[in-house]
Amino acid sequence: MTAVSISISSKRMTERDFIPHPALQNPHLMTLFPQVWPRRRLLRRFPSEPRLFAVGSESRILGHCHWQRRSPRAPLLLLLHGLEGCSESHYMLGVADKAWKAGFHVIRLNQRNCGGTDHLTPTLYHSGLGGDLLAVMSELGTRDGIDSVWLAGYSMGGNIVLRLAGELGLSLPSLKGIVAVSPTIEPTACVEALAQKGNRLYQKYFLARLRTRLRRKARLFPGRYDLSRLHRIRTLREFDECYTAPDGGYVSAADYYERTGAQGVIGSIRLPTLIIAAQDDPIVPRRLFENPALRTNPCVRLLFPRHGGHCGFIQRSWPGEDRFWAENRAIEFIARCVQPNREVAGWS
Repeated sequence: MTAVSISISSKRMTERDFIPHPALQNPHLMTLFPQVWPRRRLLRRFPSEPRLFAVGSESRILGHCHWQRRSPRAPLLLLLHGLEGCSESHYMLGVADKAWKAGFHVIRLNQRNCGGTDHLTPTLYHSGLGGDLLAVMSELGTRDGIDSVWLAGYSMGGNIVLRLAGELGLSLPSLKGIVAVSPTIEPTACVEALAQKGNRLYQKYFLARLRTRLRRKARLFPGRYDLSRLHRIRTLREFDECYTAPDGGYVSAADYYERTGAQGVIGSIRLPTLIIAAQDDPIVPRRLFENPALRTNPCVRLLFPRHGGHCGFIQRSWPGEDRFWAENRAIEFIARCVQPNREVAGWS
């Protein structure tokens, strides 16, 4: 098998498409505002089925499945959230809604412990768990006959799907392509960005949630986690050094970041891949997307607008689309790769 290069002729698939909402050109506002934007009608009246997937001898993860009852052979979009997100994160609901309307099966997948599933695994989740996605895809193929899967991930989830694609190459026929939004492709650079003065709000938020999670895990699995150092931790890197790395089998935080970042394998991706990132992302430095391997790989398409924040991309009004530009581009890309001449619901 040979690599599949990307040729999307639509003028929509250019970075000039993204015109930010005039009130949200500040990257922090762009990052935070989608969290409070009301989206009450997403997935209303769509079929929904919760399902547990075994991903290890002691671990299960929860997915919310939206099946196309009339089109059982439709391709599947498997969605993965970012750090301390879940299947109910606004972007997970938004992409799922658009994908189902476009004719895809959709699964909103929770990473280990997320979405109220701490009791389903003794372990913590981290950026190196691409094997969980493989386990899910294997079950879907064996049990459900799904032979066409697209992966889409946001932030940390974006790094995981890109890393997996780079490692697999063309060895998994059922995996057809990748979308990654604001992917944390070099974890060291991203945790350093979080430690900067202007990003203290994000670091404080993540640490508060991770501390709460670890205390909950310690109650569920007595004796597994030593909480004596937890109160002294002030940065995400310190948390990863004390807990994430050793729990995941890594020597240190540096070892964990080095072995799980996708940047080193992007040049090996051989599937149609769309990466959407913003030059003003406060968490993922823009220099990461100047990687020559990324720029020269014919299988990878990079949309890299000046604005967008981290997983934000709220656009000025555009006829026929809602405000969520990255979601629209993701579904457009996948649908046109699946059927190049296909008109996608929501686009003319």
